[in-house]
Amino acid sequence: MRLILLGPPGAGKGTQAKMLKEKFRIPQISTGDILREAVKKNTGLGARAKTFMDAGQLVPDDLVISLIKERIWQRDCEVGFILDGFPRNIVQAEKLKETLVEMNLVINNVINLEVDAEEILERLTGRSTCSDCGNMFHKVSHPPKTNGFCDSCGGKLEQRPDDNEVTIQERLKVYEQSTVPLKEFYTKEENLKTVKAKGPVEEIFSHVCQMIE
Repeated sequence: MRLILLGPPGAGKGTQAKMLKEKFRIPQISTGDILREAVKKNTGLGARAKTFMDAGQLVPDDLVISLIKERIWQRDCEVGFILDGFPRNIVQAEKLKETLVEMNLVINNVINLEVDAEEILERLTGRSTCSDCGNMFHKVSHPPKTNGFCDSCGGKLEQRPDDNEVTIQERLKVYEQSTVPLKEFYTKEENLKTVKAKGPVEEIFSHVCQMIE
């Protein structure tokens, strides 16, 4: 089972990917994670990526695709994988498709998590993350037992600097311009399925599972 999760910032892609990973025992592939891992290990690709990252530049698509390809070749991806938040635009989608064709692989399902802007604003402006273990909380839907501290490890909770209304509106605008056309791309590929990502996380997860099983 090979999946792609699409959706605007705050749609819950990361949360759903983690739940899918546990249920189906397939790895979650985040481009941010594999970039950091490659740089940390100082692999050939990681060293190349680091030159762009140190200069404050975006890592080129071809290099990101090479990292994804390298990750997919690993044994734990033989049964499938989840691409979390990639591709982000048509160019990346086309390059990814070319790479997978070379590997004799296809994407089985593209799950589009659909959320309205008002809901996204409420989610993102109210969320905080543990600075130590990365656990996420929300002041309304999932508040910590002790304000400002993680339930799991006691670490300090912090809000991302870009989780403010002005920045979120800008991120949504970028999403509309570059990522929304992906829905048309994957509709033509006949593997796009849309899930209304509103309500309890478990309920959304149930709908996602119904789409792919």
